[in-house]
Amino acid sequence: MTVEMSGVQSVLARIAQIQASNPLTQATRTVAAPVLAPRATASTASSSAATTALGLPVATSRLTAAAPDFASLLATAQHSQPDGAAVVSSAEKYLGVPYVFGGNTPSGLDCSGLVQRAYADLGITLPRVAADQAHVGTAVPGLAQAQPGDILAFGEPAHHVALYLGNNLMIAAPEPGDRVKIQSVYETPASIRRVVSPGTTGLAGLPGLGGLAGLGAGQGVTPAVPPAVGLGQYAGLFAQNEARYQLPQGLLAAVAQTESGGNPAAVSPAGAQGLMQLMPTTAQGLGVDPWQPAQAVQGAARLLSQYLNSYGSVPLALAAYNAGPGAVEQYGGVPPYAETQKYVTKITGLMAGRAA
Repeated sequence: MTVEMSGVQSVLARIAQIQASNPLTQATRTVAAPVLAPRATASTASSSAATTALGLPVATSRLTAAAPDFASLLATAQHSQPDGAAVVSSAEKYLGVPYVFGGNTPSGLDCSGLVQRAYADLGITLPRVAADQAHVGTAVPGLAQAQPGDILAFGEPAHHVALYLGNNLMIAAPEPGDRVKIQSVYETPASIRRVVSPGTTGLAGLPGLGGLAGLGAGQGVTPAVPPAVGLGQYAGLFAQNEARYQLPQGLLAAVAQTESGGNPAAVSPAGAQGLMQLMPTTAQGLGVDPWQPAQAVQGAARLLSQYLNSYGSVPLALAAYNAGPGAVEQYGGVPPYAETQKYVTKITGLMAGRAA
């Protein structure tokens, strides 16, 4: 099989060109400690120099030698317990998935299946049925004290569960004929259970790193070395898998850059892992190890190929990779989520050789 490298090299060259002209990237080359490149709710990354994701270093206060034991703080942040915001982000990617009684897969979910899966994607195991989920974690006195990510249980024993979003809203798989959606909390829950901390976890909550707060959920961690340097070593993997799965040239390099900045050890608070930022359950379903670049690229290529075959265009395939296939089907196109639209624009821009 002949592998065409020109498309991959073109995208890598464009990434390097953008980074070379970005003063923030230049500055990070002299900083020994890592900086954050955000990967938002549904796997997007954002740049301080642009409105969309490139995986470039983010504008933060400069890290100096006075920073308190940064390496150990970073390790703690990467392995910290997911918080309520991460639970909400995990659940939102299933928006639009059809209600299926007894369903617990992305093709169909019932109420407890949605709750179980949202937590499972973060590595937290919950019981399968609503009646049992209504007793996990710790009790919350009432809706006034509820925080995003808490489980709302209706009935005793519980016959329905949902995840609280705040502002009297919840995300739920309501009933047959409906889809996973956001709706008002229409009645007082019989019980409210808290499984994870409602507060912000990760770097912003650690001593000495308050200046990195406010970067949003889903951040991956990338090294100070310019990401394009790291991506270059995967050029062969990208080209081989693009040929194997009949993907447009340069697509995988652009996705890797936007998702993780080329860092195979990146972890997001939402739980996405590795070079291509695959969720653990997604990686398991694909039969790949997200920490191994060769397997991660192959898994991402298979997933993008499936979406491309299903939706017929690169923008829609990218939207499904970012926001989930349910959201694409719900809106009949790229969902009206700002981060998803920026994600699609950035990657297609890289492929076309523009900054996007």
